[in-house]
Amino acid sequence: VTLNAGGIAWLKPAGFVFLVTILSVDSFTLNHPFIQLSGNHHVATKTSSDTLSVIYSAAADVEGTPGFKAPSKEIERRRNLAIISHPDSGKTTMTEKLLLYGGALQQAGAVRQKAEQRATASDFMEMEKERGISISSTVMNFDYNGLRVNILDTPGHQDFSEDTYRALAAADNAVMLLDAAKGLEPQTRKLFEVCRMRNLPLFTFCNKMDRPSLSPYEIMDQIETEFGLETHPILWPIGDGDRFKGVLDRLTNVVHLYEKPSKRGGKATVKEVPFDNKEELEELIDDDELYQKLLEDQELLEELLNPLDMDRVMAATQSPLFFGSAMTNFGVQLFLDKFCDMGTDPVGRSALKVKGPKDEAEELVKPDNDEFTGFIFKTQANIDPKHRDRLAFVRIVSGTYEKGMKVGHSRSKQSKKYNLAQAQALFGNNRDAVEIAYPGDVIGINNPGNFAIGDTLYTGTSKVAFPGIPSFSPEKFAYIRNPNPSTYKSFQKGITQLLEEGAVQALRQRNDDGGGPLILAAVGQLQFEVVQARLENEYNVESSLEPIGYSLARWADGGWDAVDKADADGKLFGIMIVQDRWGRPVLLFRNDWKAEGVAREEEYLELKPWSKPPAFE
Repeated sequence: VTLNAGGIAWLKPAGFVFLVTILSVDSFTLNHPFIQLSGNHHVATKTSSDTLSVIYSAAADVEGTPGFKAPSKEIERRRNLAIISHPDSGKTTMTEKLLLYGGALQQAGAVRQKAEQRATASDFMEMEKERGISISSTVMNFDYNGLRVNILDTPGHQDFSEDTYRALAAADNAVMLLDAAKGLEPQTRKLFEVCRMRNLPLFTFCNKMDRPSLSPYEIMDQIETEFGLETHPILWPIGDGDRFKGVLDRLTNVVHLYEKPSKRGGKATVKEVPFDNKEELEELIDDDELYQKLLEDQELLEELLNPLDMDRVMAATQSPLFFGSAMTNFGVQLFLDKFCDMGTDPVGRSALKVKGPKDEAEELVKPDNDEFTGFIFKTQANIDPKHRDRLAFVRIVSGTYEKGMKVGHSRSKQSKKYNLAQAQALFGNNRDAVEIAYPGDVIGINNPGNFAIGDTLYTGTSKVAFPGIPSFSPEKFAYIRNPNPSTYKSFQKGITQLLEEGAVQALRQRNDDGGGPLILAAVGQLQFEVVQARLENEYNVESSLEPIGYSLARWADGGWDAVDKADADGKLFGIMIVQDRWGRPVLLFRNDWKAEGVAREEEYLELKPWSKPPAFE
């Protein structure tokens, strides 16, 4: 039943007749035997056999917010961050320690600890536990000092860089984690470029100061020389390796001296000493060389550095710099405190809005927009293997999620609505039901099979689509086959769900509607191994791979007519012509030289090393 504001409805439940005036509503649901009129962010009317009362939804009662508009205080208290690094820089350990100090964990599980201590919250897949690496990005959240903090832990391994890119698409802030002994490493450089593309404020944390490290000045010089990014030290280290004593907080001019926690995985004990209290400071550091160096460093930094400029930090031209050790918990809580003060709350995003057949325009959707919008940046099956579930991870951009709300879907017909009957807050592979969520939050919703990475969910009369999340050129290709015909259905179900997750990309021969051989395309070999392991562990099916001798892919934005022309002219000899999941032409090349030559000579093909899903269908 749809009721309009200001309208009058005759309701006749269980032999009674009621005349109800609708005060403020978008849509209501009618339940028997007693009428329960429920809606999102508006007045709901409830009747029993002899009473009539008006009930307000919780969100509508806050600051008188109309529609789905989120309360400003809830937007302002959100912080989210994605952590990026080269493999083995301590990213997952850092995530665990942030959760420890945020009160989400009682004891952090470092990846390199003994088997019984290695239960990390963020690495929960069987293969992640076996190899001690992050394979899939995970989402965790906690409340800290009145703020709601959402952390996206991303894979560091280059074979899973697409998953990292998707997580960065959902983030408003990024933390670049460096190994203080190694400085900048290849994958750090790649991920920094992704952050720069997204113009994310970047915080830099130099980890593993409890081991022999590079000079802090050398690390600052590396970042500025290679990235053109000025750093501003916030936490300055006192010593390194076995002589790592603590850090100087340059914002408060207080020295924090640490003692290792008595229990592995527990919090470090800290003694705070004002920098001006020289006598006590020298006595507690108990190392004349380190004490003198601290005095010299502090004076040098004050004289030579540009001041901290938060406008430049938000514009990603200056990076606050921190030193510490996640393994020993030195500097982690201080970093968390500073990030909560300095990190940006949720920001607006550009989207394509369609209000009519020929009325299409790009608009900035701000968090305080009257309508709900969000985009799907990740899907995953079998987070709970017992229930064979399928979740879509939604980053809320504007408005308020409420249980039971109905939303439009960017690739479905405008009249088609999906009921978000339940959502979950995610903590690794653990989930809690969510009644309400706000911009900046990440929620998991049941995926009916229609939701894909990059899709937009929205309310309101205008169709909305945020920019799709691109797929990048794969470098490994192989046919995947099912050697056991008796497991055909399980194999098809497993491979379909893993492809929806974006675990690998899928290609097919032209005009193949699904009956021909499937080609898997991946950035690295490890992605293939993950797909085969998950098919076996989660779907109980075997698979075989047959490698294909191509090394890169290019999407032909010129379309099939352009591909047919080039093929007829003999320009695509030795090149494999296939299609992606959207039926768009993709050319597979054996080497860069051939790809560059075709792109240069046949410009009408419009070859691209990446593709975005269609905004609308």
